[in-house]
Amino acid sequence: MRSKLACILFFIAFLIVNNVNAATLQNDSIFLLENGDSLHITYQLDTVRAVETEVSTSTFQPDPEKSVWLAAVVPGLGQIYNRQYWKVPIIYGGAMGLAYGITWNDRRYVDYRKGYVDLLDTDPNTNYFIYLLPEGVTLDSSNKSYYTRIFKTKLDTYRRNRDLCIIASAVLYLLSIVDAYVDAQMFDYDISPDLSLEVTPTVIAPSSLYEQDSSVGLSCKLKF
Repeated sequence: MRSKLACILFFIAFLIVNNVNAATLQNDSIFLLENGDSLHITYQLDTVRAVETEVSTSTFQPDPEKSVWLAAVVPGLGQIYNRQYWKVPIIYGGAMGLAYGITWNDRRYVDYRKGYVDLLDTDPNTNYFIYLLPEGVTLDSSNKSYYTRIFKTKLDTYRRNRDLCIIASAVLYLLSIVDAYVDAQMFDYDISPDLSLEVTPTVIAPSSLYEQDSSVGLSCKLKF
């Protein structure tokens, strides 16, 4: 009796395990029918499978025209757009230095021009030149012509320096625009690190009918 009961229990357990395996196989399998043939694809639910996906990565390519417009509107902005950030401090450092040169030379030019005009007129109330004379110097008829030339020379010098700073500022502005355009155009230019110069001896063949002997020379090959 016990042996029969054990056989029945074993048979029931076998059926249960078989049904579970069938259900698992059904859940973990896909059958595709094509032209009467069956294609069996098995996958596991408890396994994480890495799927290679195509990721569209856009390579940055600056627009030269846009870079020029940005650099023209705000100096240095074209360099930022081209991702040449290290050039921005150079541009603004040069601009600040030139701005200081313009204001300082212009202030000195205005002072000496006013002092020069006061030296030339005969109005005793216009004596701004006193503040520009060296300490302890008094202007009189013996040294008036000398200091008049000095004032004229200095005002011309400060005016020329101011004008040169203005011209340099305009050149710096134009260079920033040209630099932004060139950077945008040459952004993807490939500069190979394998740059070498090879110099080897070579035999030069006769170049004409009148030359019968070969000559020896050097051959230079530039690899880039």
